[in-house]
Amino acid sequence: MNQSSNTSKLLTHVFIILFGLFMLYPVVWMVTSSFKPETLIFSSPSIFSKEWTLDNYTNGWNVVRNVNFGQFFKNSFLISIIAVIANLVTCSMAAYAFARLKFPLKKLWFACMLMTIMLPAHATLIPQYTIFHNLGWVNSILPLTVPKLLATDAFFIFLMVQFFRGIPRELDESAIMDGCGIFQIYTRIIMPLAVPVLITTAIFTFIWTWDDFFSQILYLNTVDNFTVPLGLRLFLDSQGESSWGSVFAMSVLSLIPITTVFFIFQRYIVEGIATTGIKG
Repeated sequence: MNQSSNTSKLLTHVFIILFGLFMLYPVVWMVTSSFKPETLIFSSPSIFSKEWTLDNYTNGWNVVRNVNFGQFFKNSFLISIIAVIANLVTCSMAAYAFARLKFPLKKLWFACMLMTIMLPAHATLIPQYTIFHNLGWVNSILPLTVPKLLATDAFFIFLMVQFFRGIPRELDESAIMDGCGIFQIYTRIIMPLAVPVLITTAIFTFIWTWDDFFSQILYLNTVDNFTVPLGLRLFLDSQGESSWGSVFAMSVLSLIPITTVFFIFQRYIVEGIATTGIKG
């Protein structure tokens, strides 16, 4: 019986390892191809090569005259960090209100908030663009950051609401007896206990903002304001041909921030989601 169980576990682990290697192969191939001369990338599709070079990184970094890829990284980091901070502050406040406070039509507003999750982004695209254009915000980071200050990411509000509901209300009552007000309960009781869900929100906000191509290409028009996803698009010319070596090299660099963030904080993602129950 034990031998059969051990054999089953071994086969399961072997399958998972092989499947993992299969899924990682495209990434490994992209990394190795970024060090190959461009003439060998597709003529020799193996992950091994007889010749290696750093020219792809040099040429890719200086993709545009007077603007290097460092400017794109700077813009992406700026937008992503602002989005993370804004979501942590405003979404947690909105979630605290829904989870802990009493106000008129609370359930109705919560239902309306949930409905926005199901609303396709394309349905609000034209009205949003019209508003930002009339405000003179197009070709700036304002359309990509200011909405975050208004708690527009309903998914994170819902995630935090479910987490906050799992925190015992007796802690609030004890804090009130000690003279704490609503805001003090939020800052001294709720937020310190909500670290897992806050980190989960921060990670997903950073990754989604960093990878967001559609919104950035819609509102950013000049090269100086481009982010990493838009910088990668510059390698595609009008005939549809690409400098594949440079594309792969800069793609590898663009993966480093989000990969690093994910592996450092992955245990908090699991903890934040696992401890977020679906409570009424």
